[in-house]
Amino acid sequence: RSPVASPQVLEDQYSPSRWSRRLDQDTIIDAHLEVTAAGTERARASAQTLLHVPYGNGDGEKLDIYFPTNPSETFPVLVYIHGGYWQSLSKDESGFAAPPLVSQGVAVVAVGYDIAPKGRCCPAEAAAPCVAQHPPTLPFVLCLGHMDAMVLQVRRSLVFLMEQYPRIRGIYLCGHSAGAHLAAMVLSTDWTEFQVVPDIKGAVLVSGVYDLEPILHTYVNDALNMSREVAQRNSPMRHVTPAVPAACEVLVAVAQHDSPEFRRQSQEYSQVLRAAGWSVSLLDLAGVDHFDVIEKLSEDSYVLTQVGRRAVPRQ
Repeated sequence: RSPVASPQVLEDQYSPSRWSRRLDQDTIIDAHLEVTAAGTERARASAQTLLHVPYGNGDGEKLDIYFPTNPSETFPVLVYIHGGYWQSLSKDESGFAAPPLVSQGVAVVAVGYDIAPKGRCCPAEAAAPCVAQHPPTLPFVLCLGHMDAMVLQVRRSLVFLMEQYPRIRGIYLCGHSAGAHLAAMVLSTDWTEFQVVPDIKGAVLVSGVYDLEPILHTYVNDALNMSREVAQRNSPMRHVTPAVPAACEVLVAVAQHDSPEFRRQSQEYSQVLRAAGWSVSLLDLAGVDHFDVIEKLSEDSYVLTQVGRRAVPRQ
């Protein structure tokens, strides 16, 4: 649990825009959107793509696929899960990291999911139009935009990729902020109920939130409307499974100018993974904040781009 108790302190700690040293908090989010949108536009113009590929029936259940420039018979895929505190951004600003990877024989898939406040948790009798597919182990109705539904959608997107693209040789997850949380939840999945086991070989989790309880009483939860039970059920820190011999390698990355709480969460999650036998590294990236820590993935020379390239072997 967070050692920070004061609600006002928590608001501050979980407001990443307040911690940047580049731009003030009123402009940095708009700047982030501009950078990622422009980078995605460039990626779409330069790569062979399949855009808005449906992996389910929900409005947000679509993928953008950026194919390798010179694909081998089989190829690895990096699956990117966007941030936005589960309530903003989309796959349409999430292709900016593709160019350095597709040029090296790696496909990139940007995953869309239905963000809050699309649904919250609505009464069962009114929920039929917005029910997402859900495993029978969940004793309630899932509504689009509910945290359980977002986690499930990302899991189902990987099942879709495995079933539809047999040329994929290894999935590597990459998530930023809320997307790092969703990627970490994927690592805790019991795949038996999906009847497909995605071949996840690695994960790069960037500036993520791995324990949701501290945000329950912050502005972040105004749209999410999570109960403590929902937060606990969807906190990767609480659901680390023992590593199996073939478990993937996990890189937990955090920015120097992330808040102390974000930095604490990354450090503690990496420790919990290591204690459970996972192969995990913690990368503390100097000179960057919560936003350019991921924006720079469009740059060949960026350390995280280079680490990612080494982690995703070419065919």
